[in-house]
Amino acid sequence: MKHGVIVLVFMVGLLSTAGAWAGEKTVTLEVENMTCALCPVTVRKALEALDGVQKVEISLANKTARVTFEDEKTTLSALTAATTHAGYPSRLSREKAHE
Repeated sequence: MKHGVIVLVFMVGLLSTAGAWAGEKTVTLEVENMTCALCPVTVRKALEALDGVQKVEISLANKTARVTFEDEKTTLSALTAATTHAGYPSRLSREKAHE
């Protein structure tokens, strides 16, 4: 009986930490070709269409997109591919990721 309780506690602990390895990440992308008021709308929609993207903040003045996403559902390369396919090539900002 005691052994069964220990195994149960171990399994619950293991399952509760499974999500700890994956998490929320925020990155800033430098986005090319944003020149008018409609450009940020297009970039935002391209990023928000990706599964796992939680928040997108666009700065036309700085030509950046700050994206918060679940790293187990999408990747940095998927983010940059989405903007590039929309006509706005992007890359990770020199300021890097915000953990």
